[in-house]
Amino acid sequence: MKRYCLALDLKDDPKLIREYEHLHEPDRIWPEIKDSITNSGIVGMQIYRTGNRLMMIMETTDDFSFDVKDAMDKDNPAVRQWETLMWNFQQPLPWAEPGQKWVLMESIFSLCPE
Repeated sequence: MKRYCLALDLKDDPKLIREYEHLHEPDRIWPEIKDSITNSGIVGMQIYRTGNRLMMIMETTDDFSFDVKDAMDKDNPAVRQWETLMWNFQQPLPWAEPGQKWVLMESIFSLCPE
């Protein structure tokens, strides 16, 4: 099992943040999005927020690949529609590459066995 942490910012607008959180309630996530997550080898995912900063924690199978996930998403119209909708709420981190959403975080400390 692998663990990845990623970061992204929301637009700093309380109304948009509330709407973003509403869309991420368990009964509001589109079934196609849940399927795209689990079918790619992601076995667990949580998103945390402080202010307008998000942190996503992903637990994946050992053979998970971001490149394979990206390729699957590009061929999935529902994922493309969801991501377009999400850009209404999200903004890239200042150091993100052009067009990049979630930025992979580097682990700098761990008290847990790896």
